[in-house]
Amino acid sequence: MKRIWIAAAMVAALLTAATALAHARADRADGTAGLPKRALIGYLHASFANGSGYVRMADVPDAWDIINLAFGEPTSPTSGDIRFTRCPASECPDVESDEEFAAAIRAKQARGKKVLISIGGQNGQVQLTTTAARDAFVRSVSQIIDRYGLDGLDIDFEGHSLYLDQGDTDFRSPTTPVIVNLISALKTLKASYGDDFVLTMAPETFFVQVGHQFYGPGAWGGDARRGAYLPVIHALRDDLTVLHVQDYNSGPVMGLDGQYHMMGGADFHIAMTDMVKAGFTVGDTGHTFPGLREDQIAFGLPAAVGAGNGHTPPAQVHQALNCLVKGEECGSYTLRGGTSPNLRGLMTWSINWDAFHGWEFMNSHEPFLNALP
Repeated sequence: MKRIWIAAAMVAALLTAATALAHARADRADGTAGLPKRALIGYLHASFANGSGYVRMADVPDAWDIINLAFGEPTSPTSGDIRFTRCPASECPDVESDEEFAAAIRAKQARGKKVLISIGGQNGQVQLTTTAARDAFVRSVSQIIDRYGLDGLDIDFEGHSLYLDQGDTDFRSPTTPVIVNLISALKTLKASYGDDFVLTMAPETFFVQVGHQFYGPGAWGGDARRGAYLPVIHALRDDLTVLHVQDYNSGPVMGLDGQYHMMGGADFHIAMTDMVKAGFTVGDTGHTFPGLREDQIAFGLPAAVGAGNGHTPPAQVHQALNCLVKGEECGSYTLRGGTSPNLRGLMTWSINWDAFHGWEFMNSHEPFLNALP
């Protein structure tokens, strides 16, 4: 009888282990391995101070679950050769050594945090116009990731990095080289590093939600950048960990209710995030962009008034989260995509600006996120 009990216990233990392994594999397959249900995501000025002061990696509070190192930038807009240069001591007197920086990254990772290299930013225009630039991008980004043992990559292409050529009207099958080559490069990096590779994106609303109303240059030669992130997001949707659109530095954007929404309040975050969850028709192309999984979605906002246009008071951010997660406090807006109980969280520009302003963003939002069901 005792032997039978032992055998049964061993079978039960094996089944438990197999179930845990299956769940772990499932987590890796959808790109969420190691992330908490709610994540606080921030950019760390690692290459510059930007008027907000330098924050050493070791001094970043543990409330931050994903730390995006800002920024890796190209040697020229079309080279694809990305370089990551630490902030010089002349600008950042408190900057740590490379060895201390790498050790602090490892310490963060040991506590379950993810550290990524963010490519682009306001000044880092990246246009992969050729396959040679694509290959240089893959090679140089890999070198940065390997040098510091990073967990992945954030794409923060702004300005004129992405655009659509005339006649490129189907986001499902793009033909514009800067888009085709970026998709290829990101797929190569993901395949090289495997399922645990964290891939995030931080497009502006002009490159995503504005694509609902206008896509690319159109027949009359409008701005070729409208909606230009959509083919990249769509092609990488099975590899994408988090999309956190910048709900700031934005003009009015038409939502799924046919109304224009203005940044700076709960309504904007609700409407813009609902578009990403529900999906939307793309311009006059006749195609529909399918929504993302809710666990792939966060939204971004400035950490303080001085960090960017569109700062939202904490109470308004919490109202938006209550609407998106629980369907409460939505005001006059009706969620087309339904509630998102597994919404990933919040992104901010930036950790440095939050430190400069006494950690208001972190102290306001991290406890609120963790208290959500």
